[in-house]
Amino acid sequence: MLFTTLATICVALLWRVNAVLAVDFAVPSSPPTQANPVDPSLVSVSIEFFTLPGYTQIEATTNCLANLAELRGVPPAVRIGGTTQDRATYDPTLTSAVNYTVASPADAPASLTYGPPFFTLAGQLQGDVTLGLNRQLNNQAASLAAAVQAKKSMSNLFAFELGNEPEFYASNSPIIPKGQTWNQDTDAVGNMFQGAVYLSWSAGGLLSRIGTDGARFLKSISRHSYPQSACGGASTNLPSLMSHSGIVSYTRQYKAEAAATHTAGLRYFLGETNSATCGGGGISPTFGAALWIVDYVLQAALNGVDRLYFHQGTISNCVGLAFYLHLKRRSDLLVRHGNQAYCFWGSSSVFAPYYGAAFVSDFLGKDNNAKLVMLDNGTSSLAAYALYSSTTNAPLRLLVINSNYFDGTSATTPRSTATLRFTGLPASTTTQPKAKRMTAPSAVATSNVTIARSPAFNSSSCATNGVPPAILEQLQRAADGSLSVNILASEAVILLL
Repeated sequence: MLFTTLATICVALLWRVNAVLAVDFAVPSSPPTQANPVDPSLVSVSIEFFTLPGYTQIEATTNCLANLAELRGVPPAVRIGGTTQDRATYDPTLTSAVNYTVASPADAPASLTYGPPFFTLAGQLQGDVTLGLNRQLNNQAASLAAAVQAKKSMSNLFAFELGNEPEFYASNSPIIPKGQTWNQDTDAVGNMFQGAVYLSWSAGGLLSRIGTDGARFLKSISRHSYPQSACGGASTNLPSLMSHSGIVSYTRQYKAEAAATHTAGLRYFLGETNSATCGGGGISPTFGAALWIVDYVLQAALNGVDRLYFHQGTISNCVGLAFYLHLKRRSDLLVRHGNQAYCFWGSSSVFAPYYGAAFVSDFLGKDNNAKLVMLDNGTSSLAAYALYSSTTNAPLRLLVINSNYFDGTSATTPRSTATLRFTGLPASTTTQPKAKRMTAPSAVATSNVTIARSPAFNSSSCATNGVPPAILEQLQRAADGSLSVNILASEAVILLL
């Protein structure tokens, strides 16, 4: 990773008095030669297959995606897939987008059909669209017909995913030959349509099996990645999720896979990712998850990930934490609604994690050749990043995250503060440095998130018009050009240079 190679970067612990930590970060005057630009659609979205028609009917879907496009200058890419793509059968005579039956709106269908209107809806999305097709049922004629119709209907079609996480197919799945098991060799021989879509296999292993002849049929490699799991009653942990050192350690696994993928001339995506499998176990709708997204996105980019598709679950499961706790008190309802879902938005709410997606997009901005550099050494709770101009090679913005966990439950323990000083900046400049702060009452908060002292988005529609304006903090340069900023535990700040 980049932070291991920046010899000019130092982190000096100065003092700790009254819960105030002071830290110096040296900012290189220009980015290291190995620093790379990030994909303009780095922050993208994955939508569970059967929920696409429902999401397209929500006002917040249009507005939330448009906000990210405005911040980056390019619409986020959208992947339509997940578990239910391998339960879906294309019916060219169906006049509705989807057809299925469920016992509760919170349930995912065990089987479904979809028709040509499905592709009309997908074609109306603004960014690149990757479309998932059924592979597990081994209905090649239906999947081929769907692919042909999608190609005909969707000008925004980027690629197809043939199957979802095939390494977990049951032994009696129609696609698996009798007496055999599903493995990378089986997948490599049968799948020349798109790359991987795996949770536990390796990109290097797959690419070595298919060789250059197979790789030429691929546009990208897609890995699925969740730091935690809420499946089968497993517990999740918010302090661990948002820990900067933990994020640095977790994302190292992508570096070798991304390098192998790029060597093959392909792009490396986290085609489905979020906080925890099976819905997020109550941690997903929190402000701590928003901070995790900011750090996770940047660390993934530093390790070679081109895009992260954050998975959006069943719309009826996209509820606030208060309702989730109500469900936990009513075990009969919890069985129907499942774990707390990971959603950026729902039918009537915008959730805390979306603020993280918007904040990191704001930091990266519209200079799509700008270069990202990590300033800290990845071993503490404080994260620091710099973004460099593609034209002048000068630092444009800094971003800091204080991942120290603050839950706001103790009346006697104050929220700790860190004072960060950035050295190496030019002493004379005509610009007034400012700070844009993303904060909330605590890491476990699911509401009252602000960016620059403003709600930033309408809490139900995700629209930006009509909300109070942003108020930036004025910063003062020291005589040597250095800048200092205070940051509370469980907070993030962008420094505009």
